[in-house]
Amino acid sequence: MPASDTRGLGTLIRELADGSAQLIRGETTIARTEIGDVVRGIATGTGFIAIGGVLALLGGLSLLAGVILLIGDQWLPRDLYWVAALLVLLVSGGIAFVFFRKGMSMLSPASLAPDQTVETLKEDKEWLKRRMTSGATSN
Repeated sequence: MPASDTRGLGTLIRELADGSAQLIRGETTIARTEIGDVVRGIATGTGFIAIGGVLALLGGLSLLAGVILLIGDQWLPRDLYWVAALLVLLVSGGIAFVFFRKGMSMLSPASLAPDQTVETLKEDKEWLKRRMTSGATSN
């Protein structure tokens, strides 16, 4: 071995520790950058969804106003727009109520319970009991 290549064990361990620390810092920096990019992407996507939702809501309100004007102008005598607005309110309110009830039933605790998982855990418990009791009697 040449004299220039001889390093002590302490020096090698120190270099290994320094290299490992640099590697971890580099990986941490990369992870922070990637997480920042993901968060920015999520924020941008959420913003686009919110803008689309607001525009869809405005479009829906415009459609309802058009339906009110159509009903009041074409189908009711003497331009009774308030009656048309009341009819549209009743129909849209009924539809909203149906969606609300459906959503509430889907979010009830009984429908959110993981039935299959609970059943599987019960079966596993019974299987384990049988294994424990059969193992105790076979010894």
